[in-house]
Amino acid sequence: MTSEGDTAERLRPLVELHRERRQAPVRFRPDTWRPWLEHHQAAHVLGLGAEEPGSPSGDRLLSRADLAELRQATGDSPDGLRDLFVAVMIWGSGTSNGRGPRYTAAALSDTRLPHVLTTTRNAVRSGELREAYVQFAVRGVGRSFFTKWFAAVDDREATCERALILDDRVFRSLNALGWSSKEAADSRRWSARYVTYVIAMHSWARPLGVTAAWLEWLMFHLNGQVDIP
Repeated sequence: MTSEGDTAERLRPLVELHRERRQAPVRFRPDTWRPWLEHHQAAHVLGLGAEEPGSPSGDRLLSRADLAELRQATGDSPDGLRDLFVAVMIWGSGTSNGRGPRYTAAALSDTRLPHVLTTTRNAVRSGELREAYVQFAVRGVGRSFFTKWFAAVDDREATCERALILDDRVFRSLNALGWSSKEAADSRRWSARYVTYVIAMHSWARPLGVTAAWLEWLMFHLNGQVDIP
């Protein structure tokens, strides 16, 4: 496995190649989600984002900026946090994850959800990412999605080591770069490995002149294809 410094240097040409690229909004189909959300009085979330021009299926586009705006409007309202959680699940699923609506409905049916959303939001905003990771236990929601929740609710200053998404595509790119979260954290515990990943991404992003969130998106976009053409 490569060292932290080696990983940063391997990232440099990839960052330069893609530096001007930005994450596009995610397309989703409200009609696919509506039956799963109506039962939980959450279908109003489907109005977020913008209509996709010319879409015959009524698809909409939801961006990371839309999630940030909803976070600002949510405040401490439990209903608002619930709406933000649903929006995160929609954004994270798009049209490629057909299980997203079912998993979201399972989470909405879990009586633990309101408490988990509040406690993990508070932990993230206090910089206690390890605690947030340990505390998130809701039916239908695994690491790939609850770390999206962490990233969405983290409104700390940009100078902080803010929460990042760690899903399978990001992991695939990190592994292809030769970086092991288990070795870097010297632990098998996923909570420790997640925190180590967040710290590492921020440490790589700073000298490369990008944000850690953008670097996370690049890892997602590359999906393990880290060789320069």
